[in-house]
Parts: sequence; C-alpha cells; structure tokens
Amino acid sequence: MRRHYPLLYMMLGCASLLYAQKPESGTFLVEEKNAECVGNELVITLKADISSLQLSRDRSLVCTPLVESGDSVRALDPIIINGKVRHILYERMGRSGKNELEIRRRNGTEQRVDYLVRTPYAGWMEKADVALVMDDCGCGWETLGASKIPLLALNFSKPVVIDPVLAYVTPAPETVKARHLDGSAYLDFPVNQTAIYPDYRNNPSELRKIRETIEAVREDAYSTITQVSIKGYASPEGPYKGNAYLAENRARALLEYVRGRCDLSGVELSVEYEAEDWEGLEAAVEKGDLPDKEELLSIIRADEPADWDAREWKLKKLNGGSSYRILLRDVYPALRHSDYRVSYNIRNLTVEEARELIHTDPSKLSLNEMFLVAETYEAGSTAFNEVFEIAVRMYPDDPTSNLNAAVNAINTRQLDKARGYLSKAPDRPEKRLAEAAVLMLEGRMDEAAGILESLTDDPALSDAARENLDQIAAGRRE
Repeated sequence: MRRHYPLLYMMLGCASLLYAQKPESGTFLVEEKNAECVGNELVITLKADISSLQLSRDRSLVCTPLVESGDSVRALDPIIINGKVRHILYERMGRSGKNELEIRRRNGTEQRVDYLVRTPYAGWMEKADVALVMDDCGCGWETLGASKIPLLALNFSKPVVIDPVLAYVTPAPETVKARHLDGSAYLDFPVNQTAIYPDYRNNPSELRKIRETIEAVREDAYSTITQVSIKGYASPEGPYKGNAYLAENRARALLEYVRGRCDLSGVELSVEYEAEDWEGLEAAVEKGDLPDKEELLSIIRADEPADWDAREWKLKKLNGGSSYRILLRDVYPALRHSDYRVSYNIRNLTVEEARELIHTDPSKLSLNEMFLVAETYEAGSTAFNEVFEIAVRMYPDDPTSNLNAAVNAINTRQLDKARGYLSKAPDRPEKRLAEAAVLMLEGRMDEAAGILESLTDDPALSDAARENLDQIAAGRRE
C-alpha cells in the first residue's frame, strides 16, 4: 500500500493590521481594527467611536463587515445601531442573541463599539480585502457597493510544514503458513531403564505438558498438525555408548506414549537423539559461578581429547573432583531431557477473521494478512498504526515488517524508533524514501534532497520523491 500525505499548511502567526479610520460624515469612527488567523478561523476585531453619531428615535444604522477577493465575498455578523424606538421594537421581535451586535444609540453621549467575529477560513481569504458597508436606509448591504469603507487588506503568509510522503510495502503472501510449538520434558527414569512410568516422580506434570501442547494445536479450528518430533538427550555421566542407547530409546518411549494418548493419524512422527548434552553443560557452567569455571569450560570446549569418555574423565579428575560432584548434583539432571516440536499449518484467513484474531492471537496471521487488516482502517488512525506495531512485534527480524514499522514511526514522528527499524530493513527504494523523510524532519534538507533526486526516475516512487523535493524547495523560499 502506498500512501501520499498532502502538504499541510498551518495558518499561524498571521500579521495583525491596525490603523485609524477617518469618520464618514462624522458618524462612525473606526479607531482600531485587527484580522488574524487562529487555527482554521479568520478572527476580526473592531473598536469604533460612535459618540458623534446623531440617530433619530425611529432609525437604524446597520454596519456589515465584508471579506472580498475577486468573485468571492462573505458578509460577517452585522453591527446594528438603533434609535430608542427601533431598539424597543428590536427587543420585542426577540432578535436578541442572534449572530449580530445590537446597540441602542443615546445621542449626545460618548459611546464605543467593541466588535469581534469569527468565520471559517477559506483559501481565497489569503489575499482579500475587508470593508465596512453602512446601510441607513434598510436597502441591504448588497445594493450599497458605493458605500463601502475600506478597513483591511489581508496578506496572510502560510508557513510550510514538512510532512514527507512515504510508501508502505505490501508483504508477499505466505504460500504455507507453517508454525511450530517447542517444549522440553524432563522425565524421570529408573537407572539405566527406558520404559516410561507415568506416575513416577515428576512424570505426571512433564507428560501433561506435551499432551496439552499437542491437544491445543489439534483442537484449534485454524490449525492442522503436520509433524511431531522428539529429540532425546542424556547427561555426560557414564559411558558414551550407553548414554546414546538411553537417549534414543527414552525418546522413542516418549513418542509411543504420545501416540497412544493423542490422535495423531496422518501426522508425521520422528525421533532423534543426542547421546550427551555437552552444549547444555557448557551453557550451565558458563552461567554458573564455580571457582574453577574457566578450567571446566576449557575442558568442555577443547577439541582434544576427541573421545567423549576421556573428556568426561578429565572433568572428574579436575581439582580432586570437587566441581564434578557439584555438576552431578546440580547440572546433570537438567541435561537428561526430551525436546519436542509440534509442527502445524494455519489455513489462510479472511480479512474479517484476521481483524478479529490480530488482537487476540496475532501469531495466526501472516504479514500479508496483517497488512490487509491495516487497509481496513483509516490511514494514520490509532487502529491503523497499531497493526504495524503488532506486525513488527510478531516478526521482529522480518525486513518488510521493519520497513513498514519505520514508515509508521516516521508518520508518528518517532524518529529514534524509525532509525532502529530502518537498520533491519532491506536496501530498497522505499527504505531510501524513508531515510530521506527522517532527514527532512531533522532539517537536513540537502542530504534529503540528494537521496530524493536519485528516486525521481523510479516509476513507483517518482511522484513521492518529487512532492518531497517540492516541500524542501518551498521551505527554502520562506
């Protein structure tokens, strides 16, 4: 999916225009006037002196501010100045509170008018004129073009806000959504035996773990088990040949146990074994704090002796066997284990199913399915952004998920996070467009322009590159 963000303008900091207006016929003196843009509104304020206005009891003077530019015109809320009788009539008609300012003129007294009006800003108002139309005959301001008093000439400058255009990448669909669950069973066996005793020591809980893993996948409506594999390990205690026998046959016994208690028809079953778990031994010693830790690791990691039994003998003899006794007691039991993997396929999901699962079980979705979910939300919305965060969390090393997460982070102005994602993204034009966007937002326009120029010949990204270059050029003209 490719998203282009339009150039946004903020009408901020518009200059105020203030000056005095000579009275027309000595009646209405505009002392101050001001026009400014606040957010998306044009705000106009006036201060006028009507002390010299002589108004009959049954007459009114209507002053209507107009905003004009070419054929565009907008009349603003009027100022109505009433004599005594007209003021009473105005109140009886219930017009108080309407979008107009009504004042009763008291002849011979000092009176001033404070006027403020807000109106939605339109682009044509950028260079417009504000005038005041005086209507003392009830004809309406439309017929009084010759009676306009010029007030303001608007000239709003609108600073460019850098908002880079970016491009997401559509992830390729997964032909087969293959997944797997892994675990380890630490079963207890009588010495030198391979038969499983389900009620022996900790075996009930260990056997339950593997059964529950298989059943969880088998009962899932979206999944189909394809393989169950078990790999057995023994500890380095005793002869290597005997340990190889125990590791293999204990793994086979576990597979037979599982086959007898779970429906695995049509499922591929496999057994592997490793006679002695020296890799696990190395990791345990590395993590521990035995006083002769480095000497132990040197023996474990050495290429000689190649004979595993001879190497075990060196461990036994080290420092009189004190560390070996600790290994036997604290480390070796965990090296006797059977690792299992339940492999399964997840069927393709409809967009509706994917929308439901993305917040409850996102592991069932491919990146492509997540992307299709994102397209159902408004671009830039919280729900839209959340999909890409979920995608990179579920696929943290995938180049496409990182590139899209980077684009998302740039759009939300999280530039440090974006740089982290970009470091895992593939070297492709969309990545370079994103890198240029980061530079633009950091104010490094020359560097950004260099990258963007190299993308102007790319058929898919040329429009985005040129629009970003236009933003850079507009910013330089300010």
